[in-house]
Amino acid sequence: MSIDVKVPVLPESVTDATVATWYKKPGDFVKRDENLVDLETDKVVLEVPAPVDGILESITVESGDVVEANQVLGVVKAGEIPVEKAEESVAPKANTTASTPTPAKEAPAAASNHIVDTGSAGPAARKMMQENGIDASQVSGSGRGGRITKPDVQNVANTPMEERVPMSRLRQKIAGRMLEAQSTAAMLTSFNEVDLKAVMDIRKKYKEEFISKHGIKLGLMSFFVKAATEALKQFPVINASVEETDVVYHKQQNIGIAVATERGLVVPVLKNTNAMGLADIDAGIRNFAVAGNAGKLTMDDLTGGTFTITNGGSFGSLMSTPILNMPQSAILGMHTIKDRPVVVDGEIVVRPMMYLALTYDHRIIDGKDAVLFLVAIKEMLEDPARMLLNL
Repeated sequence: MSIDVKVPVLPESVTDATVATWYKKPGDFVKRDENLVDLETDKVVLEVPAPVDGILESITVESGDVVEANQVLGVVKAGEIPVEKAEESVAPKANTTASTPTPAKEAPAAASNHIVDTGSAGPAARKMMQENGIDASQVSGSGRGGRITKPDVQNVANTPMEERVPMSRLRQKIAGRMLEAQSTAAMLTSFNEVDLKAVMDIRKKYKEEFISKHGIKLGLMSFFVKAATEALKQFPVINASVEETDVVYHKQQNIGIAVATERGLVVPVLKNTNAMGLADIDAGIRNFAVAGNAGKLTMDDLTGGTFTITNGGSFGSLMSTPILNMPQSAILGMHTIKDRPVVVDGEIVVRPMMYLALTYDHRIIDGKDAVLFLVAIKEMLEDPARMLLNL
């Protein structure tokens, strides 16, 4: 009996998906529930499992094709898998192989039939290795820890140092959201600086005890999330959004955390941060980072945000003007921490200082509220007891 492999029901607000990677080819044995193909939407990557044990008879769509819900992707002929083929039928992970390689010019003749070993290589490098039939053993990695980069593969493949590729669905979505923010909102950015000595001292003093009790490291971001949560309660207009001629005031503080992944920037959302402790926040951020890099974030993870925090400082940024994450009305930008001389109680001392940036929609947020909101965050971080005392 032949059974169709169909596009699953797509998440709300998603109308179609792009076929990203096939892990099997016609004639391969497949096991029920193993991943056959990845579908990329503008928010998440969806896995499509085999409906039964059997043989993949045919593939009706190729990588790069756009598909809709319930569209047929391929056909599996149900049947028992021979014992000697059972282990071979396990689908490879996305970071080790991709769809059936397409040989490039001057590529080895066997490239179309040869599944290459891509080893420790980035996504672009893996793709080029597969297209040219180049194994990791042929490439000397120049990246951190010997990681193979795209230029390393280009040196071996002798391909032109230029490549034109279509934007991924996620990158297209990011581009659209950035343009929407620029053309819709009246964006303005205010700056301040914060002395993080008190936060650093707390993290140092309670580091081991916190890990022992909660099983996770006490991070810096959790302090910013808690400070932002308290400040949003004091200035609810910062937590609001614009819908046509209405201002929508959100009753919960749902804070998005910008996370850089191999697929691009995503902003998973910590829901109701007012009810979360520092350990809950740190655990949530860690889980988002792991899921984001594995392409496992869900639509629920990525929706419902009322405010966003982005940390360009993790990459060394000293100062920037973040762009709004529409339809939200404000975003907080963190930056790198630098030891700088400052005046405290009339004396010059060296303190770990960070510049803060708040970009906000001037259509509904006045400069006074924006500045006072930023000052409230600064004061809570410089004296964390204020968060505990709700001051």
